[in-house]
Amino acid sequence: MTIIVLTNCPPGLRGFLTRWLLEISPGVFIGGPSARIREVLWTEVKQYAGQGRALLAYSAANEQGFAFETHDHKWHPVDHEGLTLIRRPKDPPTASTTRPAGWSKASKHRRFGNR
Repeated sequence: MTIIVLTNCPPGLRGFLTRWLLEISPGVFIGGPSARIREVLWTEVKQYAGQGRALLAYSAANEQGFAFETHDHKWHPVDHEGLTLIRRPKDPPTASTTRPAGWSKASKHRRFGNR
């Protein structure tokens, strides 16, 4: 079983993948090609993805029963004692969203009944 998920990729790439896989949802392709065909498809996806992102998941003989690869994702697969885990980038601290001092004019009108 092979699954390819495309995000923000050219329509031509989606058309190419429909030759080998079934598109069950926009950008989500599933099928059962051989390992050789899967590798060729993944090479084509990486070459023609443009500004888009891609994810490949397929059946494998390992503890998890599957393996996956990513292309231009912020999340990356990492091997940890035989298990493949996802490493997410640490988010930069965001600016605090504090309210400015005082009330808006509309709030003052509603609060004091002035219209």
